[in-house]
Amino acid sequence: MKKMISLLMAFVLLLAAGCSQTSSFQPKERIKVGIMLSDVGLGDQSFSDSAFKGLMKARDELGIFFDYRELKETETYEKGLTELVEAGNDLVIGLGFMVQQDLEKVAKKYPKQQFVLIDAVSDLPNITSITFKEDEGSFLAGVVAGMLTKTNNVGFVGGADVPLIRKFANGFIQGVKAVKPEANVQEVYAGNFGDDKLGAQIAKQMIANGADVLYAAAGFTGVGVLREAEMNKKYAIGVDSDQYFYAEKAVVTSMLKNVDVALYTVIKQYVETKEVPKGTVQLGLKENGVDLAPIRVVTFTPEQQATLEKWKEKATNGIAK
Repeated sequence: MKKMISLLMAFVLLLAAGCSQTSSFQPKERIKVGIMLSDVGLGDQSFSDSAFKGLMKARDELGIFFDYRELKETETYEKGLTELVEAGNDLVIGLGFMVQQDLEKVAKKYPKQQFVLIDAVSDLPNITSITFKEDEGSFLAGVVAGMLTKTNNVGFVGGADVPLIRKFANGFIQGVKAVKPEANVQEVYAGNFGDDKLGAQIAKQMIANGADVLYAAAGFTGVGVLREAEMNKKYAIGVDSDQYFYAEKAVVTSMLKNVDVALYTVIKQYVETKEVPKGTVQLGLKENGVDLAPIRVVTFTPEQQATLEKWKEKATNGIAK
C-alpha cells in the first residue's frame, strides 16, 4: 500500500512538473489608463462625470484597467499626473484646459510616456490633443433658445472668461440670432465651475432682467442655473452631458460634448494598435464630438423641428455662420 501511494505521489509530481515546463498560457496583458480629472472632479454632473463614463465603458468592453486622481486629493495637477506616470499607466490623460501647463511639465520629464490632453492643444510630441467644436453644438443650443424665448431675452452663464468658454458663448449667440435677430443675450462669467449656489444667484438675476431661457457652460455652477430656472418656471439648456434629470421641468435639451465617446475611441485605438493619433484631433457635429440631447419639456411644432434640422445640417457642413 505504501509503495502504491509513493508511486501515485511521484506520478502527480511528474505531471505537475511537466505542466509547468510545457504550458504556454500567459494571461493577456491589460492596458492601464490613468486620468487626472478636471478641477471639480467626480460629481460635477458634467465634464469629469462624462469622462469617467467613457473610462468605465472601456473597462467593461475593452478589458482595460484605469486609475484616476482628483485635485482635492493631490492639491496640484502636476503631482497627480506624476503619480499616474509612476504607477505604470500606458496612457495618462489630462482632463480640461486648466491641466495643460502641469501636463506639459510632466510630459517633458517623461518623454517616452504617452499623454492625452482634453480641451486644449499642446505641441509636445508625446501629447495627443483632443478638442471639440463647442461652437457648433452651442449654435444649435442657441437655435433652440431663439425659437423658445417669448421675451426675446435669453442668458448665457460661463464658468470662466477664457477662450474655450467664449467658444460656447459665441456659438450660442450666433444660434439665437440666426432665428431671432432681435433677441438680447445676457452674458455672465461666474469665475467658478464648482459653486451651484453662485450659479443660482446669477440665474436669478438674469431672470429678473427678463431672460426666459438660460444656457450654462459652467460645470457644477451650471447645475445651480438649471435648478433656479426650474424654480422660476423658465427653460434651461444643459451642457457636456444630458442634464435633463437635474431639472426635469426646465431642461429642454443639453449641448452634448461627447468626452466619453472621444476617450473610448482613443483608448480602443490604443488597445488595438498600441498607438494613439498624433497631433490634434478636433471633433464636431460631423465627427459625433458634439450634439444635442433629445428635446424634452416642450413639444416642437413640425416647423420648429424642420428649422432645427436645417440649421444642424448647415452647422455640420460649416456654413451656419
